[in-house]
Amino acid sequence: MALNRLEKAQTWLFRAVTAFFFMIFQFFSTRRPADSVKKLPPVTNPLLLQSATQLAKKIRRKEVSSVEVVQAYIDRIQDVNPFVNAVVKDRFAAALQEAALVDKLIEEETGGEEVLEDRLPLLGVPLSVKESYSLQGMPLTTGLMSRRGVVASVDAPPVALLKRSGAIPLGITNTSELCMWLESHNHLYGITCNAYDLERIPGGSSGGEGSILGAAGAVIGVGSDIGGSIRMPCFFNGIFGHKTTPGVVSSENQYPPTSGRQEEYLSCGPMCRYAEDLLPMLKIMAGPNAHMLSLNTDVNLKKLRFFSIPHDGGSAYTYPVSKELLDIQKKVVERLEADLGVKVQQVCLRELRYSFQIWDTYMGLPDHEGKPPLAFAELMGEPGRPAWALWELLKRMVGKSDHTVPAIMLALLEMTHVSKPSPFIIHQKEELQKKMDELLGTDGVLLYPSHPRVAPKHHHPLFRPFDFAYTGILNILGLPVTQCPLGLGEEGLPLGVQVVAGKLQDHLSLAVALYLEKTFGGWRDPGAE
Repeated sequence: MALNRLEKAQTWLFRAVTAFFFMIFQFFSTRRPADSVKKLPPVTNPLLLQSATQLAKKIRRKEVSSVEVVQAYIDRIQDVNPFVNAVVKDRFAAALQEAALVDKLIEEETGGEEVLEDRLPLLGVPLSVKESYSLQGMPLTTGLMSRRGVVASVDAPPVALLKRSGAIPLGITNTSELCMWLESHNHLYGITCNAYDLERIPGGSSGGEGSILGAAGAVIGVGSDIGGSIRMPCFFNGIFGHKTTPGVVSSENQYPPTSGRQEEYLSCGPMCRYAEDLLPMLKIMAGPNAHMLSLNTDVNLKKLRFFSIPHDGGSAYTYPVSKELLDIQKKVVERLEADLGVKVQQVCLRELRYSFQIWDTYMGLPDHEGKPPLAFAELMGEPGRPAWALWELLKRMVGKSDHTVPAIMLALLEMTHVSKPSPFIIHQKEELQKKMDELLGTDGVLLYPSHPRVAPKHHHPLFRPFDFAYTGILNILGLPVTQCPLGLGEEGLPLGVQVVAGKLQDHLSLAVALYLEKTFGGWRDPGAE
């Protein structure tokens, strides 16, 4: 769909301005010598190359002890975390004690392996947790300097359910400041690096999870997603992740809290290196709401309807999808058609070009009682007065602000918001929702790019800030999405695609993830030669 003259002018102006500031950034940036960029050590312990499902089975059968598995992951974290800065607080001693209790429980169990599997499906398996989730006794700050010292007194429901299933948390992982940026960087914990290239971002806000999972320092983890915060880190770090249909997995006891209508767009879900762990993790995390999803239903991929949308149609705010990502999505289409005998229909939905405007508008809508969402500046100032964005910007220029540039810019952007949403954008969303719901139904699956490019270098998203719209729009539409890795690209960085299903049809995209892992190889060791 061709752009009109005004949209072309807006696109040209936006890209010209960002290119100008990017040139200034490049001029003043310090460049590392090529030989200073280090690669992560390769995985050498075979326990690190097995899924959580397989590890749990081996632990139940006493083929390996939980202590051995937990220690293997502690050793790996100690090897890679100095490079990636993903785990910001560990609980290794407590985890080893809990693992020893698991081994004792298994020794004393008289009901057999089946009883343990039914009651404690993840017994003895290590787990990483995003720092925005309450994990009892651990920090709960989301990188906000003013919350330094805040410690969670309870477990968030998904964490509690995973612990109740036998999983053992090893520590908490880094996020962007207040979980509202696609780079996991804050002034409390510092910057997290991509598992495949330390000069690149791991994504955000669940970037610490993505990085430590991609680096094989964890086998399963948990994330939250209101604009792509599960899917972008999974994409950039070559792992699997699932954005659940909203309202299924509890978002209680997380920070920051949602307000306005944001609860409708927030999803919590599993992140992992192996696709077979997605479904059992989701069953556990959904708890009493698991019945809302058809997770026990067998899926015949040959009977599904498949669709592919290669790009957003040319938004003024997002950059074009790179050739290597267009090519890998085309390869997925070709393999689906060859292997399953299905026809993948290419679709164009013109409303997708307004993805960022739709996300931005709906994130700012008041709740059903007319109460607007809490201002970002208020969250920045917690527990005191709201932050003054202009003052923080001046302080940042001389290195005195406690806040990151993206957080300050978001607070400034909020100041420009109009009180009434654009009727045009509301109409575009309603039309897009109608078309997407009709397209997918209960047996449709859509392929859509995860991002316009592979993992960018540190701080570069400041100059392409709206590219997250490829993930964000699916939050507003309320659709379940599974992020799937598709091997490595030209620069040795992970490729991937979003697999989208209709509301409450999470089992469909999870089934496709299993197929894509088998077909394209799934996660790759970033330290391998």
